[in-house]
Amino acid sequence: MRFGIFLAPFHAGAGQNPVSALARDIELIKHLDRLGFEEAWIGEHHSCGTELIASPEIFIANVAAQTSSIRLGTGVLSLPYHNPLWVADRAILLDYLTRGRFMLGLGPGSLPTDAAMIGIDPVEQRTALEEDTDVLMRLLVGDEPVTHTNSRYTLVDAQCQLRPYSRPCFEVGVAAIASPSGPRIAGRYGAGLLSIGATLTGDTDLLALHWDVATQRAEQFGQTMDRGAWRLVGPMHIAETKEEAYRQVEYGIDDWFDYLQHTAAVPHFEPSGATLEERLDWVNESGVGVIGTAEDAVRQIATLQEQSQGGFGAYLMMSHEWANPTDTKRHYELFAEYVTPQFQGSLDRLEASEAKARGSREHLFGRMGKALEEATARHQAETAGSATP
Repeated sequence: MRFGIFLAPFHAGAGQNPVSALARDIELIKHLDRLGFEEAWIGEHHSCGTELIASPEIFIANVAAQTSSIRLGTGVLSLPYHNPLWVADRAILLDYLTRGRFMLGLGPGSLPTDAAMIGIDPVEQRTALEEDTDVLMRLLVGDEPVTHTNSRYTLVDAQCQLRPYSRPCFEVGVAAIASPSGPRIAGRYGAGLLSIGATLTGDTDLLALHWDVATQRAEQFGQTMDRGAWRLVGPMHIAETKEEAYRQVEYGIDDWFDYLQHTAAVPHFEPSGATLEERLDWVNESGVGVIGTAEDAVRQIATLQEQSQGGFGAYLMMSHEWANPTDTKRHYELFAEYVTPQFQGSLDRLEASEAKARGSREHLFGRMGKALEEATARHQAETAGSATP
């Protein structure tokens, strides 16, 4: 399993300095790169005053030059806001500039306040995403010129002048939240699936809904869905103890709840709770995330593996600023040290090597002691011999 983040980004509190907020986002991804996290997905938002990255492509181009191995994706690009030809060209350029580290995540646009500014009715966004994804995929992997007209753009014999650096194409993923729209599109093209908020428990098993719809559509169009390209997104904050984790998130978790409950008009992801205690309990008891220890994080991911009925390829932590920068940095360090190895098999041989050494220690300890005694005796004999007249 791979691990990474989904960086909307959610910043704590109003009146923040955008210079330092964006600098924290950049430093976070550099920190994750050093820790060995595999992926970072960066969002696109234009309103509401909290999620400050307007162009994930520009952000990725900036941070790609400051990292070495972490893969970088748009998480997600709101395709109905853009001309698909320019999206394809920018994505291909990033594929070249990153030498294959780029991934293209697509969605309809999550903030209706964004869509309203360019005259798009939120009711139309998911239909527009389906139409635009078809145009985009033809531009990315097809050889025939594309002519297409709708109320938002016109293409006339459009073609990308470069093929993708990654052959046949870089990875494309589609966001899936509460509706079947994302899984339908992913299945149509055999694309990856980004299940955002699917960790919520309740009457509807969203994981089953997402995967079932995607696989049914894939079969209909002669495609195959790859569980390795299925990513689950959820929030976490861990510390050395659960009590410490609860204390640390008092720094900013109320701002996160207030933003999603009172500012962002996103009914598909609205957390519950009015008081700090209610909000902390909701994160853990709803199944949406974890505030606790590394052991709690391991249990959560194992539960999701079981719930997915076959596994998934990556778990992405929904980035937030529940805790201050120092505690947030430590959260990711603890996760890298104690959580990721449990799902990547990186400890198996180390543990086997240690067990083997423990089992043979008594025997080898004696043999090493005997070797030292014999070496000492030989030296003493040689010294005594050379001293004899």
